[in-house]
Amino acid sequence: MNFFKRSWLYLTAKLGKTAILMLVFTAIMVFVLAGLTIRQAAIKATENAKKEVGASVTLSVDRDKMMRKAMSMANNDGSPLRIEETPVPLEQAEKVSKMKNVKDYSFSTSANAAAGEGVKPITGNADNSAQQGLSGRSPGEEIDESKSTVSMNPDFHVTGVNTLSSLPTFEDGTAKMINGRAINEKDKGTNHVNIESQLATANKLTIGSTFTLKDEDGKKREVKVVGIYKTSKTADAATQRMTSLNPANTIYAHYVLTNSFKEGATDKSKQTIDSAVYYLKDPAKMEKFVASASKKLDTDTMTLSANDQAYQQMLTPLNNVASFATNIVILVAVAGVIILSLIVILSIRERRFEIGVLMSLGENKAKIIGQFFIELFVIMLVSVSLAGMTGNVIGNVIGNQLLSQQNATHQEQSQNNTSQGGGGFMGDLSSPFTPSKQEAKQIEKMNVKMTQKTISLLGALALGIVLIAIFVASIGILRMEPKTILTSN
Repeated sequence: MNFFKRSWLYLTAKLGKTAILMLVFTAIMVFVLAGLTIRQAAIKATENAKKEVGASVTLSVDRDKMMRKAMSMANNDGSPLRIEETPVPLEQAEKVSKMKNVKDYSFSTSANAAAGEGVKPITGNADNSAQQGLSGRSPGEEIDESKSTVSMNPDFHVTGVNTLSSLPTFEDGTAKMINGRAINEKDKGTNHVNIESQLATANKLTIGSTFTLKDEDGKKREVKVVGIYKTSKTADAATQRMTSLNPANTIYAHYVLTNSFKEGATDKSKQTIDSAVYYLKDPAKMEKFVASASKKLDTDTMTLSANDQAYQQMLTPLNNVASFATNIVILVAVAGVIILSLIVILSIRERRFEIGVLMSLGENKAKIIGQFFIELFVIMLVSVSLAGMTGNVIGNVIGNQLLSQQNATHQEQSQNNTSQGGGGFMGDLSSPFTPSKQEAKQIEKMNVKMTQKTISLLGALALGIVLIAIFVASIGILRMEPKTILTSN
């Protein structure tokens, strides 16, 4: 009788022991499968997050290097500390924008302007005496046309962009267009601007209206209104003292027009920008992108700053769940090896007489070990099948419960970090070019689903558990001698 047939006869004759061993093996497989499916779902969700939430890289002047250079020059020749900022050349910024991993980009610059004909700025309370302290003049006072006055005491802040809709204030709803259209690439080389609704109402400006502004050299420039936006930002005590910082006095234009408002600008001057933000297709390749982009830039004056905060916020709970699921698989697999090894060893001790008889009849020890392997292998096949029937249900319950707990923990930690941050005097006057202010939307549910790859991996792990358990148990069989076994029984 071959050992395959003996295995089948034993399994059918000892239905009670077979059922118990099958239940134990099934329980082990269920937890292993749950860990595998949860881990796979977390990895899949991570891949989807890469597509939904991008990282951004900001190209701007390296002010730290410029400060160190200025301090070094001042110490060497005893001259006053002067920091001459070098704007970002548009040509270099455009080279980076054409790189493979760039999904979108936003160029930005800024300048100051004074009121000309047909427009007056929105000011603070007329009885606010502190207003004169920072502006250097009272509301309505005649403006000195010298460039120093326009630069130091402007009425308007002109923000230059290539696409207005890409600014975080418009993306998160802080500001929105209510009439006309937003500035975009088509406005390059034009005098088109977008103004705030309060400024439009106060000056009776509509779509198509024109007015003049004085640039930082005091030169008058005519602009045309093509869009009106509304902002939810309000002027606090600080912004009321400085007219140009009032949110209602921010004028948006294409960066080419904005550059013409800068001090000393000419039509023949080389185009520059203050900063450029590049939005990446794959946040995971951010470091590689920064390294490649740096080769195209003058790193002595410029720097690339990476920002993948939103991406990392979304991934943290998923990574924790994936790590926990991996630990489940490892722990359950180790426990399975130990449990099954003990069961097989105990089973062998109970079947010593059977083993002795087979050995005395000349049966090879390898075939006896093969019989035990076939018995456990058949039980493994049934257990894997039963585990597969419940894998999706159990995996979804456990996985989403873990994700919910991780989200709650991560949110609590984020709130604690925020509460410890605080803000300064000018904390609300952050640059509109900040890469991203929006919070990453947490993934609240994972779609835990078995795949052919998961079942294959489960089968491989189950087979590994069986092989290790049989190997441990076979050590005792190899040491047995038929005469000793039969005489002892």
